[in-house]
Amino acid sequence: MLSFTQVDVFTDELLAGNPVAVVHGADELSTEQMAAFARWTNLSETTFLLSPTDPAADYRLRIFTTARELPFAGHPTIGSARAWLAAGGTPKTDGRLVQECGAGLVPLRRNGNRLAFAAPPLLRGGPVEPATAAAVAASIGVEPAEIVDAQWADNGPGWVAVLLADAEAVLNLTPDPAAFGECPAVGVVGPYPAGGDVAYEVRAFVAFDAMFEDPVTGSLNAAIAQWLITAGRAPSAYTASQGTKLHRRGRVHVEQADGEIWIGGDTVLGITGTVDL
Repeated sequence: MLSFTQVDVFTDELLAGNPVAVVHGADELSTEQMAAFARWTNLSETTFLLSPTDPAADYRLRIFTTARELPFAGHPTIGSARAWLAAGGTPKTDGRLVQECGAGLVPLRRNGNRLAFAAPPLLRGGPVEPATAAAVAASIGVEPAEIVDAQWADNGPGWVAVLLADAEAVLNLTPDPAAFGECPAVGVVGPYPAGGDVAYEVRAFVAFDAMFEDPVTGSLNAAIAQWLITAGRAPSAYTASQGTKLHRRGRVHVEQADGEIWIGGDTVLGITGTVDL
């Protein structure tokens, strides 16, 4: 029997964020067992905590969707860190954790129930090719002229990030999964009017996984922040909303500090128990 935790991420209220299933002490599980369990949970991601192989790391993490293994993902990183701490994990450095995963070492910092990870380097960035941009526009149901800008924002899941004129345009999207074809994972962002509680609305669409729209997506928000802050389109600190159309109230806290972009969120422990794998 292995310990099991389900954590709601990017929320301070259970059922309002994005849940991640976390299996503890999973060193003896095979890749096939992990993939099968991830398919069974049917969540956007399921993770497995293992002993680190790098002495600088506090723990190692493997991350699975229902269809594939990811080198990195944001809400599983934050949720798994909370699960590891709640199970009695003690970081090598007080207030700071280091996660080992397929993307390398990912530092996290802790402030109460809020955890934040340093956005990892992009595997691919830069402008989107015209043919890809046209395919993305068709997939999300907008005219190419409605896209203010688009960039590759791939830090593991393969995102293309699309900027629309405003948050209302993002919320009004009605993408068709069948229209995606070979289109990559698409993240869409648009600004709210100044002075509100949140600065941006974000939505994430992944046609090749069981869950077409992801409720709240740390990796996408990290890549969007790297793009928008660097380009001068966003302030150095802001809060993004995600999951609104899915009846969630995800809040992603972004801050540029110490030469890094930090992606933070509150967490709530939802389920604790054991699983027999």
